[in-house]
Amino acid sequence: MNPSRVIELFLCGLFFTQLSGCTSPAQRMDEQAAGLGYRKQVVRGAGYDHVVYSKASPAAERSVLHVYLEGDGTPWLRKQLAASDPTPRNPLMLEFMALDTMPSLYLGRPCYHGLSPAPACTPELWTNRRYSEAVVASMTAALNHLSAGYQSLVLLGYSGGGTLAMLIAERLPKTAAVITIAANLDTMRWAALHAQPPLTGSLNPASRMPLPPHIRQVHFSGGDDDNVPPSLIRDALAHQVGATFNVIEKMGHRCCWRESWPAILKTLPEINVSPMQ
Repeated sequence: MNPSRVIELFLCGLFFTQLSGCTSPAQRMDEQAAGLGYRKQVVRGAGYDHVVYSKASPAAERSVLHVYLEGDGTPWLRKQLAASDPTPRNPLMLEFMALDTMPSLYLGRPCYHGLSPAPACTPELWTNRRYSEAVVASMTAALNHLSAGYQSLVLLGYSGGGTLAMLIAERLPKTAAVITIAANLDTMRWAALHAQPPLTGSLNPASRMPLPPHIRQVHFSGGDDDNVPPSLIRDALAHQVGATFNVIEKMGHRCCWRESWPAILKTLPEINVSPMQ
């Protein structure tokens, strides 16, 4: 058996011995999504399937679609031991989407949400290649299908989800805006900062061409974030056209964005415009 799976099963038994069974991260996320009233579907991308959670969207409100992209989840159990299931254990964006009154969906990554047993899935895809061409191309293809009927897209990404938002935005002409929170926008510098090997095979937003100027960019960082420091994000945005960067003091990488999310959402109506053709 995969060593990472052995450890996960051990931890499951250690902390949940009172329960008749130990649910997986994917099952717990399905339950959370159902409790929030979301509809689940599995959509094919480019070579991979994607779990999608969505909110009801009346036909009269189908001009703009908000797309929520989660952080990296749990790529590693510990150093040099990849998780067998990278599904987020505490998905921030799933919860944040519930506060959004606009038509919205939560787009999962390849091999997340219980899909890791698929033949095309290997731990490399959610560790070193988490922002690879394969991941970005498949998510873009899935979103291109999901956004049929909408005039424009707003991509909202947290942490590594913000990295993917920038990489996906350049490929989708419908993108009107990108909103990121604590996003790793320079993967090479981030790896060096944490004395980790570079994310071999991943794309790096800092080394890409700037997004088209019609795509409105608003980026947020926590003043106390030592995972993705504000200086890393600020420097990575230096070549972007018209990007707005906001540092919120006394905020960390994860805490306490939920309290700030309603205020961030209030900035969206002014950028919900159709992209330039």
